[in-house]
Amino acid sequence: MTTAALVLLVGVVALTGHSWVNATRWLRRPPDGPVEVGEPVAVLLPLRDEADRVTPCLRALLAQRGVPDLRIVVLDDGSTDGTAEVVRAVAGGDPRVTLLTGVAPPPGWLGKPHACWQLATRTDPAPTVLAFVDADVVLSPYAVAAAVAELRAARAALLSAYPRIVVRTAADRLVQPLLQWLWLTFLPLRAMERSPRPSLAAAGGQFLVVDRAGYLRAGGHAAVADKVLEDIELARAVKRSGGRIALADGARLASCRMYEDWPQLRDGYSKSLWASFGHPSAAALVLTLLLLLYSAPPLLAVAALAAGAPAVAGAAFLAYLAGVAGRVVCARATGGRAWPDALAHPVSVVVLGWLTLRSYHLRKRRRLSWRGRPVS
Repeated sequence: MTTAALVLLVGVVALTGHSWVNATRWLRRPPDGPVEVGEPVAVLLPLRDEADRVTPCLRALLAQRGVPDLRIVVLDDGSTDGTAEVVRAVAGGDPRVTLLTGVAPPPGWLGKPHACWQLATRTDPAPTVLAFVDADVVLSPYAVAAAVAELRAARAALLSAYPRIVVRTAADRLVQPLLQWLWLTFLPLRAMERSPRPSLAAAGGQFLVVDRAGYLRAGGHAAVADKVLEDIELARAVKRSGGRIALADGARLASCRMYEDWPQLRDGYSKSLWASFGHPSAAALVLTLLLLLYSAPPLLAVAALAAGAPAVAGAAFLAYLAGVAGRVVCARATGGRAWPDALAHPVSVVVLGWLTLRSYHLRKRRRLSWRGRPVS
């Protein structure tokens, strides 16, 4: 048992060290300050039933600075809650804003990729850079300019600037930080930027900036028409077409309140977690490793202490603390909340496992949907 506890400790310490290297050496950090870019940029905003939260997003887009040639193209994707009327009221006739009416996705397309593809192909005149933004994202005044400048500095075709995730509820604090924690812990960022392998890719669709020529060369969202995780799949398509991708900490550029309550969060993750892992056997392997590394140590420490094995208890407790430290590193690197949330990291991993099982269960029964449309 002592050997097992030491193996857990070494594994968690190694992963925490990897998180620290990613966060301190390889994670890009665009400055949130006066930046100006001289090329035409189109910000693309797909909306479906977003009347209750599009206003802060659109006001922030209208307040963008540093991009003299900026257009904001909004697509109303079959909303039934008056989203289009809210957009018109907020835009107030601003000539930079164009409101498009979307058409229903054809067979073989999911709603989000189809909405993004309509935006990308109906923007005229054609800009050199496209910035996809979700309705729950609020940008800082120089966010678009800074992201475009970082895209060019990285010589990339796609830049994913992860926003600061706003957490308010206990469920938020348990689950949402895992988004950044997972890729900072397990994805080698330097290798990801340099390697042409599509498997080494990550992206978040909340704030995604692409070179238009590189986007079209990769096939755009038409290449990922039926993908639930269209953002990650788009990054892979860019790599397959010979382009580079880059990740950045966008905490100073954008904030995002993804879900308002537990049912939304639960259903939001359930719709896509199955696609994150692929085959159920792969999900079972990954989740088993995560549970062993991060959820088992505190239980092992308590059991060993009760059994009179202080050496085992000490090693297991240090493994738990190393996991907490990794969560703290990732939170501080991405503008998240570190304390006391990191102490519950073992519980977070258990909740992630449950959400993954639920995702596969609902997919098998063809009961996955999002915003009134079937996902699978």
